[in-house]
Amino acid sequence: MMRFEKLTTAHWPDIWAILQPIFRAGETYPQATDISEAEARSYWMNPPLQSYVAVKDGAVLGVFYLKPNQPALGAHVCNAGYAVSPKARGQGVGGLMCAWSQKEARRLGYLAMQYNLVVSTNEVAVALWQRHGFEIVGRLTKAFRHKRLGLVDAFVMYKEL
Repeated sequence: MMRFEKLTTAHWPDIWAILQPIFRAGETYPQATDISEAEARSYWMNPPLQSYVAVKDGAVLGVFYLKPNQPALGAHVCNAGYAVSPKARGQGVGGLMCAWSQKEARRLGYLAMQYNLVVSTNEVAVALWQRHGFEIVGRLTKAFRHKRLGLVDAFVMYKEL
């Protein structure tokens, strides 16, 4: 059975093994493709983030964070980012993380969740978020510099919790 727990420094080697190839691919996250491990660690582990891991049988299968999308008067809307281990793709881990993160976001007092930059060519993620009730509320023309495809559109996706 999969469980979710707060990300700790002990998880970091497993998380970096998940994140590094995603960042290097330059297809879904806006971070530099040559982001250092230290920069990535700081981004995923420092407040105001709440970061979590999906664990099954002692193996870290995925990681995600929750944070206020905006400061102060916009802080009731949560932003999130997810990454699944290549070994666990296609096993429903992303969907389980999305469902659990929404419950956790509600528990933390958020009223809505917004994804600011869902790359349009990441069709698996777009479809997954839509299955979980997120709507595309905006299209950002040529907002993402895809490593292989060049400039592609990105979506803003939103859901009230």
